[in-house]
Amino acid sequence: MSKQLYIERDGAIASIIINRPEKKNCFSLAMFQRLEELLDELKKDNSIKLLIVRGVDETSFSAGADITEFLEVRLHAEKAKAYNDFALGAIEKLYRFPRPTIAMIQTLAIGGGLELANSCDFRFATTGSKLGITSANIGIVYNLSSTKRLYNLIGASKAKELLYTAKLITAEEGQDIGLIDYVCTPEEIEGEVNTLAQRILKKSPVANSGIKQVIQSIVDGDNEETDAISNVILESYSSDDYMEGIQAFIEKRKPKFL
Repeated sequence: MSKQLYIERDGAIASIIINRPEKKNCFSLAMFQRLEELLDELKKDNSIKLLIVRGVDETSFSAGADITEFLEVRLHAEKAKAYNDFALGAIEKLYRFPRPTIAMIQTLAIGGGLELANSCDFRFATTGSKLGITSANIGIVYNLSSTKRLYNLIGASKAKELLYTAKLITAEEGQDIGLIDYVCTPEEIEGEVNTLAQRILKKSPVANSGIKQVIQSIVDGDNEETDAISNVILESYSSDDYMEGIQAFIEKRKPKFL
């Protein structure tokens, strides 16, 4: 199982690799459980400042949950709830990952695969990649948290259209409606993802982690600072990053954040 989902490290960047190309990187229930474990591991590793989620090759980002398991592990309400709790818990953990995240979509991001991508801060996709959520094809109602993230990205009408029709759209169409941030050729996507990653890594990790939490709080509907958000903001003024940023400004040089 660990080989179907694993971590690669490159300095301050970690990549979670989805490695089931023969199944178009469909997620089994065990893979969702493994995803939670990997995210917990990376969250504890303070040397990691940015996370990329991607498929092992150009075959697919992920074609979603493995439907061949559904009659065994997702049949009727009780089993479906247990399955959904595991899967949605892993996706929510990716959404709440405390550092910047990038989804690198190649060829396909469908169903749960698009849910994973929508849980990242940025979505890059190769030209012509197919995107969609096809739950209406198999008669299930999509969960609220993932539907809300889709709604936040593209609005109510477009979310309804995608879900009602279960249609697949291209990466270019996805960019037009706000679902995809950057469309790249297959040859360029890794370089483009790395360019944005390096631009982010040059800035304060303390600031970027806090900014992510503040924006998520706004998206969640908060109009005033919670105690937790207030602490995140105020604690930044006691951080080493703050001292380095101020000192670099005074000395007219670029800051060197750790």
